[in-house]
Amino acid sequence: MLRSGLIAICALLVALPHAAIAQAAPAERPRVGLVLSGGGARGLAHVGVLKLLEREQVPIDVITGTSMGAIIGGLYASGMSAAQLEAELLKVDWGSVFASRVDRQLLSQRRKEEDFEISPVIEIGMHEGELRAPLGALSGRGLETLLRRYTLPVREVRNFDALPIPFRALATDMESGKPVVLSQGDLALALRSSMSVPGVFAPTEVDGRILGDGGLVDNVPVDVARAMGAEVLIVVNIGTPIAGRETLVSVGGLTAQMINILTEQNVQRSLASLGAKDVLIAPELGKLTASDFERTRELIDAGERGSEPLAARLAALALPEAAYAQWRAARPQPGKPEATVSFIRFEGTELTNPQRFAAQLESRPGQPFDSAKAERDARRLAASGDYLRADYLLVSTAEGDGLVFDLEDKPWGPHYFRIGLDLATDFRGGSGFNVKISHNRHWLDANGSEWRNQLQIGELPRWYTEIYHPLNWTLGLSNDWFLSAYAEALRRDITRYDNDSGAVVSLYNRKSGTLGIDLGQPWAELGELRMGLTLHLERTTPEVVTTALGSGGGPGTVRETGLRVAAVVDQLDFANFPTRGYRFDAEAVGGRRRRSESNAREDFTRLEGEGTLVRSWGQHTLNLYARVQRTPQDSLSALGRYTLGGFHQLSGYRSGQLDGNSVVFTRLTWYRRSLTAPVFTRGFFVGATLEAGNAWARWSDVRARELRSGMSAFLGADTGLGPVYFGLTYAPQGSAGLYLFVGRP
Repeated sequence: MLRSGLIAICALLVALPHAAIAQAAPAERPRVGLVLSGGGARGLAHVGVLKLLEREQVPIDVITGTSMGAIIGGLYASGMSAAQLEAELLKVDWGSVFASRVDRQLLSQRRKEEDFEISPVIEIGMHEGELRAPLGALSGRGLETLLRRYTLPVREVRNFDALPIPFRALATDMESGKPVVLSQGDLALALRSSMSVPGVFAPTEVDGRILGDGGLVDNVPVDVARAMGAEVLIVVNIGTPIAGRETLVSVGGLTAQMINILTEQNVQRSLASLGAKDVLIAPELGKLTASDFERTRELIDAGERGSEPLAARLAALALPEAAYAQWRAARPQPGKPEATVSFIRFEGTELTNPQRFAAQLESRPGQPFDSAKAERDARRLAASGDYLRADYLLVSTAEGDGLVFDLEDKPWGPHYFRIGLDLATDFRGGSGFNVKISHNRHWLDANGSEWRNQLQIGELPRWYTEIYHPLNWTLGLSNDWFLSAYAEALRRDITRYDNDSGAVVSLYNRKSGTLGIDLGQPWAELGELRMGLTLHLERTTPEVVTTALGSGGGPGTVRETGLRVAAVVDQLDFANFPTRGYRFDAEAVGGRRRRSESNAREDFTRLEGEGTLVRSWGQHTLNLYARVQRTPQDSLSALGRYTLGGFHQLSGYRSGQLDGNSVVFTRLTWYRRSLTAPVFTRGFFVGATLEAGNAWARWSDVRARELRSGMSAFLGADTGLGPVYFGLTYAPQGSAGLYLFVGRP
C-alpha cells in the first residue's frame, strides 16, 4: 500500500513539470504585432512580406497600419490570405481605380458632350456664392469600391477586435493635426480614410471628424501595436525616402519632398523606439515610387525578396507546422455574403434627388444581393458628376437586408465651371484664338433639370444657353425622356479663297442666331435621340470683294424654320486621343428658307453625319474618321455652307480654303502614346494622318476622282486646357507648313 502510494507520488512529480510546460506553452509564445507603414504603391511590397511570414509559419496576433499599410493590413486582418491578396491585386486596373471620374463610356450623353466642348480636367465650382476647387487631384471612388468588395465578408463586424486578427488603422484629424486610431466602424471607410493623401485624395468625414492620411502624424504606428498588447513587433517600413536635388525642379517635386520630410521625422521617432526583440524589415525597392501601381508584380516580389535576409530571426517567432495550422484554423474565415435585398435607400446627399435614378439601377428589391450589380449602380450614380463619393453598403435591419447607397455631394457644386482654350497658328501670319468658359447649374428641381451656358471670346465670339428638363417618364425599356430649349448667337469672319491657288477672293462677316426646342430620349450610356423645332437667322455681309459675288450675293438675312432630328451614339473612352470605341453623329433638318430682302422662298433639306472608329494594339492606335455634309445649293447666297481646310481638316490647305454645299472628308490617324506623361497631361503622343476630301457646290458634282489629299505628322498631348498639337502639314495641291494647334481640330 505504502509502496503503491510512493509510486503514485513519484509519477505525479514526474508528470507535473510536463503538465506545467504543456499549460504554459501558449503563454510562452510572445504576442506578435505586425506594423505596416504607408508609402503609396510601395505598400504593395507588404504583400510579399506577408507571403514570407506565412511560409515561415509566423503567427500574427495584432496588426496596425497606416495609409497603404492600413489597406494591406486591414484586408489581411479581415481573413484574406497573402495568396488571395496577391491574386486580387494583380487583377486590379489601377488606372481605373484612381481615375478622376468613372469611365467615359458610362457617362450620360449629356456629360460626354461637355468633353467635346472643353476638357474635363479642370473643373471649379460655386457653392453658396463661394468659388471652390476640387479637394483632390484624383477621385477616391474607385478605391472605395475596391475596398467595399474586399471587405463584404466582414460587413457586420463593427469592432475591429472581432476581426480574424485584431486591427487598427491610423488617420490624421485635419482640424487638430492629431493622430486618430480607427478601431471600430465601417472597415472599408476606415481603410480609405487612412489613405487620404493631401492634394491627391479628398479627405473623408468619420464621426464628425475630417480625416486625412495617417502618414502625416504616424507612418509607422509602433505605439498603437504595443497598446494592443503586442510584445514583439515585426515592423515593415517601405516609406518613400527623401529624394535628391534632381527632383526639386518642379512644384510637384517640392510638394512631394515636403511631405516626405514631414513623414520621415515621425518614422524615425517610431523606429528609435524598437527593442532588441523587434524585427525591422525594410525591403530595398530601388527606384520604384509611390505612384508605380502598375508595377504590382515587381513590388510584391521585392517585398518578399527583401524579407529573406531576416528569415532566420523570424524563425524564432515561428510555430511548428501543426501548431501553425491550428492557429490559422482558429481564425474565423468570413464567407461570401448571401442576402436578399429587401429595400434600396439613398443617404448622404442634400443637393440632389438620387431616387430619380432608382428605375435605372440593376439592383432591385426582392432579388439576391449581387456585389457586381451594386458596384455598377454606384458607378452610374457617380457618372452624374454630382458626387464626391458614391459608395454602397449592405446593411441588416429589422426590415431585413437592404442596399444603401451612401452619397456625398461635391462641396464645390452645384454650379460647375470649366475653362478651355483654342489656339492655332501656321507661322505664316495666320493665327487666331478663342477662350471658352462653360457653366453648368445642376439640380434646378427634383427631376434633375439643368441650365447650361457657354461663352466664347476671341476669333469666333459665341454664346449658348440651354435649359434641360427630364420628364421622368418610363415607357417600357425607355426612361428619362427630356425637353430641351436652347438658344445660340454666333459671329464669324469668313475668308473666301480660290480653291486651287489659295489666294484670298473675298472677306465676309456672318452673324447668326438659333432658337430650338427638342423632345429627346437618352439611350442609357449609349447615346441619345432628339426631335424638335428649330429657327435659324443668318445675316452675311461682304466686307472686301475682289471678284463678282454672283446672283444674290449682296448683304441679306436668311431665315430658316424646320423640323430637326438628331441622334448620337458615343462609346469613345476619351474625347481627345481616344484609344478604343466609336462615335456616330447624324442630323437631318428640313423646312422652309426665306431671304428677307427679296422675300424669295425655297424648301431645303440638310443632312449631316460623321463617325469615328478607334482600335489600339498596345501603345499604337488607329483612328478612322469620316464626315459627309449635304444641303441643296443655296441660291440665296454665294457662299457654300460648309468648309474644309486646316490642320487635320485637309492638312496642307488654309483653314476654310475649300467651301461648298456638299462635303466629303475622311481621315486616318495613327498615334503612339508614350509610357511617360508630362505633368498635367493624360499622355504624350506622336502620330501622323492621311486625309482625303473636297467641297462641291452641288451633291450631283461629287466625284471620287476630285478628292484632294493632305497629310501631317505631329507631336501631341492631352492637357487640362485641351489637346495640344505641334505638326508638319503637306498637301500635293496645297503646300507644306508648320502648325501649332490647341483645341479640337
